[in-house]
Amino acid sequence: MPEPLRLPTIAHLDADAFFVSVEQAINPSLRGTKCAVGGRERGIISSASYEARACGVYTPMPTARALKVCPDLILIPHSSGNYGRVSRRMFDLCETLTPLVQRNSIDEGYMDLGPCGHRSEAELIGAVRGLQRRIWDELEIPVSMGLAGNKLVAQIASKLRKPRGFVVVPPGTEAEFLAPLPVGKLPGVGAKTEEVFVANGLRVVSDLLRCREDDLAMLAGSGWRGLLSAARGEDDRPVETEEDDAKSYSQQETFAEDLPDFGAVERVAKGMLDALMAKVRADGKRVRTLTVRVRYPDFTHASQARSLAEASDLETPFVAVLGQCLRAAWREPRPLRLVSVRLSGVEDGGGQLTLFPGDDDRRRRLAAAVDALNRGAGGGAVVHGHQLAKPRKDA
Repeated sequence: MPEPLRLPTIAHLDADAFFVSVEQAINPSLRGTKCAVGGRERGIISSASYEARACGVYTPMPTARALKVCPDLILIPHSSGNYGRVSRRMFDLCETLTPLVQRNSIDEGYMDLGPCGHRSEAELIGAVRGLQRRIWDELEIPVSMGLAGNKLVAQIASKLRKPRGFVVVPPGTEAEFLAPLPVGKLPGVGAKTEEVFVANGLRVVSDLLRCREDDLAMLAGSGWRGLLSAARGEDDRPVETEEDDAKSYSQQETFAEDLPDFGAVERVAKGMLDALMAKVRADGKRVRTLTVRVRYPDFTHASQARSLAEASDLETPFVAVLGQCLRAAWREPRPLRLVSVRLSGVEDGGGQLTLFPGDDDRRRRLAAAVDALNRGAGGGAVVHGHQLAKPRKDA
């Protein structure tokens, strides 16, 4: 039997000069200039354009020094609210590709595309390149992408050809990919450690693999085994989706018998959406992205997501796209074992009730009344019509 196809399903996204890119999206006249985000008085540079970097400006350099090495540097003050807003939109777009998104920092994160049902490397690469283009088209933020079989190699790959880089490392070629790179490219090898290695003849990653273990232990200390593992491109860390500052809401159901009927599965999914939106409202939150994931009897997965233009705490805008997501995820003509619904892109602040209510305010008042009835009855006292099966014509 031929071996199953191994795909590089872990993507690392690294926004290029993120703070500066946000400022350039707001003020396009800054593009192509030597500019940096930082404080003028006793401050530091927190982000520099690539034109400024070519003049010797780097992060974190004291601003006074940056102005000396680059006298015509355009200095931009921080506008932190914009950075957080753009970061949330960027990762919300990532969640339209896969529900498994790890937001490492404001400008960097991982995606696991394993559950998305891609059948070939070309299809998977096309999907990630499409996301890279979409982030630019919608946000005007350039990002670099690394695609590999694990997080460590994907992260190194994303940083290799910035800006707007796109590097793919097929599974099984990790050690070959890393071998010619400077040892400083490995995570955890800082400038001082790299100096020690180079002074002892260990300049590139492959040198570490040829080094005697006793010598490496003397140079690298107790972490030498982990360093060797990294040099081979080994990493079994999963993509972690849990977040402290922006939780998600999810629910899943495993069917007693595999379900082949779209309508039945859709009703179950809509019921989960209703239950999750009640939790969103109870927490005083709003959500932007809906992800539907399906599992087949052989435990293979697929998923699809859609994001709203504005976050909401109402079911109505999500009901319209839930069926679309389910159809897009359920691409194979097979029954389903499981369906799950996830709401992410969480924002603070439910909608405000007004003196002169519009449609959303009326829906919100009705939702509040339904939530109160269901809480009092322990849940399930009132359900939406879309959870009910249509009567049979011959009944």
